[in-house]
Amino acid sequence: MKDCLSGQLLSRREVSTLVTTQGEALEDLLTSAATLRDQCKGRVVTFSPKIFVPLTNLCRDFCGYCTFRKAPGEPGAKTMTLDEVLSIVRQGKLLGCTEVLFSLGDKPEAIYPEMKNFLAEHGHQRTLDYLVEACKVVLEETKLLPHSNPGVMGKGDLQRLKEVNASLGLMLESTSERLLLPGGAHDNAPDKKPALRLRTIEEAGKLRIPFTTGILIGIGETWDERIDSLFAIRELHDRYGHIQEVIVQNFRAKPEIPMHDHPDPTREEMLKTIALARLILGGAMNIQAPPNLTPDGYELYLDAGINDWGGISPLTPDFINPEAPWPALELLRQKSAQAGFELKARLPIYPEFIHQAGRFLPRSLLSYVERLAGADGLVKDGGPLKNLPVLHPSSTPLFHGLSS
Repeated sequence: MKDCLSGQLLSRREVSTLVTTQGEALEDLLTSAATLRDQCKGRVVTFSPKIFVPLTNLCRDFCGYCTFRKAPGEPGAKTMTLDEVLSIVRQGKLLGCTEVLFSLGDKPEAIYPEMKNFLAEHGHQRTLDYLVEACKVVLEETKLLPHSNPGVMGKGDLQRLKEVNASLGLMLESTSERLLLPGGAHDNAPDKKPALRLRTIEEAGKLRIPFTTGILIGIGETWDERIDSLFAIRELHDRYGHIQEVIVQNFRAKPEIPMHDHPDPTREEMLKTIALARLILGGAMNIQAPPNLTPDGYELYLDAGINDWGGISPLTPDFINPEAPWPALELLRQKSAQAGFELKARLPIYPEFIHQAGRFLPRSLLSYVERLAGADGLVKDGGPLKNLPVLHPSSTPLFHGLSS
């Protein structure tokens, strides 16, 4: 691990020897990951003030862990109109939000005539076409920055979405083909085939799109498969340099999902996975773990090497995990400060990609980004943090250790 601190990335073989670490060896692993993060990122942890817009929760995939997807006629099934989108985005703008996160089901028109009819009424044939229009309207009417997670995409759709999104995202989740088998987490989910998702991420790289991806842990994958997924992300980033952020997200069991009896990953699993992600991907990568999915103890993730909390909304819930509310910004900043970190607001495109805007941003988006970004590439004037009381980070982390 010493080689990592001098800039050398871990090999697949070296990582294989680390997945069984426990006790003091695990503490050493976490320390190495945190030290590598500190060398490259300092003691700043970021978040994106966002409005979560579930454009449609109709979806053709039936994942074993999902409560977001709905079928037409099912309670809660909804496709938003553009007026509804603008209404919620304008409210978020008043609260200091800068990101408009569009999440939606994958290709619902492929199996639901109701979605086909909705799209036809609005002048479109495909959900992705409707998304492009929604992003364009948000940009023009509110000047806030869309970031879309619409599922598997081809080159043409990526190119069109690039023109109206500051960044795009697609969770790899896992490279495990086993999860597609009957009874697996991705059984009956055609868009969760690893090859399709890797191809989307690669096409985004070819198009120089700032891209967010990540892994979902605890859905039945092995440690080897988990590590394989992180190396697949590293390989694509090495080739194209476009991965701006990698999320390590933990599965949460819910009563209404097929995987309701499946155990959640332990806190130790999360810490180890985050630390290995940092050592595999290097100090320059932005690594995120969502705090709302570990409400008691998320500050420990700072000890494992993260430097970002992801999107936090003062207005809209996490529609993917509605049972898990976002932490209040004041509490998030307080816990970050107690752990020795300064909390800062970022845009949906990270500073290092803003500083390479000529390579990663279309000319049409430059004015929108420049309007919201300060000289450091973060949200100008602190965004929603500007009205919170001043806090100073502790010189030493308050939270440390693996206790649950």
